[in-house]
Amino acid sequence: MTDINNNGMHWFIALYGRVSTSLQEDQETIQNQIMAIKDFADKKFGLGNYTIVRQYLDEGWSGDNIVRPKLDELRVDAKKKIWDGVLIYDPDRLARRYSLQELVMDELKEAGIEVFFVTVSTPKNMEDKILYGVRGLFSEYERAKISERFRLGKLRKVKNGHILTTEALYGYSYIRNNKETKTHGYYIVNEEEAINVRMIFTWVGEDGLTLRQVVRNLQELNIKPRRSKRGVWSTSTLTTMLRHKGYIGQAHWGSSYAVVPVNPMKTEKYRQVKKTSRKIKPEAEWIAPNIRIPRIVSDELFLKVRAQLKTNFVLCQRRTKNEYLLGGKIHCSCGKKRCGEGPQHGKHLYYRCSDRIYSFPLPPTCMEGGINARIADRMVWQEITRLMISPDQLLKEIDRWKNNRKDKRQSSGIDVDTIQKNISKLRGQIERYNNAYGAGLFSLEKLKEYTVPRNKQVEELELQIRKVEQEESYINVATIPTENEVKIFSEGILETLENLSFENKQAIIRNTIGKIIGTQKQLQVSGSIPLSLYQNVVYKTNDRNCRFAECGEVHFIQRADEKERAGGKLSVLHY
Repeated sequence: MTDINNNGMHWFIALYGRVSTSLQEDQETIQNQIMAIKDFADKKFGLGNYTIVRQYLDEGWSGDNIVRPKLDELRVDAKKKIWDGVLIYDPDRLARRYSLQELVMDELKEAGIEVFFVTVSTPKNMEDKILYGVRGLFSEYERAKISERFRLGKLRKVKNGHILTTEALYGYSYIRNNKETKTHGYYIVNEEEAINVRMIFTWVGEDGLTLRQVVRNLQELNIKPRRSKRGVWSTSTLTTMLRHKGYIGQAHWGSSYAVVPVNPMKTEKYRQVKKTSRKIKPEAEWIAPNIRIPRIVSDELFLKVRAQLKTNFVLCQRRTKNEYLLGGKIHCSCGKKRCGEGPQHGKHLYYRCSDRIYSFPLPPTCMEGGINARIADRMVWQEITRLMISPDQLLKEIDRWKNNRKDKRQSSGIDVDTIQKNISKLRGQIERYNNAYGAGLFSLEKLKEYTVPRNKQVEELELQIRKVEQEESYINVATIPTENEVKIFSEGILETLENLSFENKQAIIRNTIGKIIGTQKQLQVSGSIPLSLYQNVVYKTNDRNCRFAECGEVHFIQRADEKERAGGKLSVLHY
């Protein structure tokens, strides 16, 4: 290895390491990476000729996910130029996919940072880059083959009678396979838990209890689920149990697949596993292997439970006796939604925090009181009416919306310049693959395998740019109503708003209100007003959940005559 420090330069370097699983963490493989990197640095730079400024170590993070906390820190620090180069054990520690490797490496090189790998030489010229890219693609292809072999192996085991599971169903115990006797793993009935299973099925199928009543009974009997942070049963867990055919001896495999959640409960930036939700496949696609599972409940009871669950679902549909105009939009200050509740010991309707529902059967954690529903509905509707019948307010907001188109595009997260850079990088990769094919490094089939996905990526990125351009060209003076049209709209809308049915009012609320955060003293409203006249012109500001008032000022609307009924002074804060 050639010493690159012949000019007497002292190098300030960073180290980056990554392991994917907790098993690798336990085996200290990341420490092995660091040791190999330091040995490499001694030979590359010479003893005493370098200083390790910082170590960036992502432990337990997949290489398929480029959003990692320490890698992000490294990319930010690279722009600050607090070190001259970064040492990495192998390109797959940076990312599993070649395109992601190239993305990060190009970013570091643009910042003037040298990248060194222990296992391979950093590409210096076009030929090196082609060979490096081919190596990365073959690694990616081999990884895909390993995944497919692993899937087929599991499928073969299932069809041969193996039970593939990490934990048995509640009510069973799993006896692992014995390599010496060559026996497969199998289920046996856990009699202690099976008693609880039969009792739960009987409560629903024979006694007709709802799931919440079952939860309450289990809590009173101090029967806890096998795993639960709160130590209580949830209705979703019971639903899964009562629908599972394993309790009548019917095993299946492959009934669901992992997906990225559409509405994740946790919104943290860094997620070690992206696909944390699951979708059920059509039952025809399930694999029903020849596996014998001892039954716990009878077919008759299982069918009764199915029928009762269906009945419960029909009866619990939201056929409320009372009308709640803000239903689905109003939230508590604790973050949870408020839901309508009919009169309990009085005559008033209230929006109460749903924490008591989610905490059930434990005591609620939110102590916020209920909000008088009739007063809140009336005040919010009056505010929407006031804004929609004011032509001056509408014209002011339309002008501000037109002037802030550029800010809106930036806030949308679509950076055209970055997209164009990515397109250039992808086209450069395609050109290198074509050159490699011309040099006879691989076949035409391999060339298609490498270039077709990247051509599709280029098309998708170009489509994003076209959409942005079309959106900007669509919003022009011709599509925005004139001052006279706005005045006609405001004059005509008042009579319409006064004569609307509850359903139509609720539809307007759902189209205009983004979110309401309410306490007994105050309602904080955010949203946008669609102005429907000749064209569907959106009435809003830069951020849908940012402004909802005149000139960005804060307004309080107080109803002194309703103070006693509302349990305090209730005001609407819209911003």
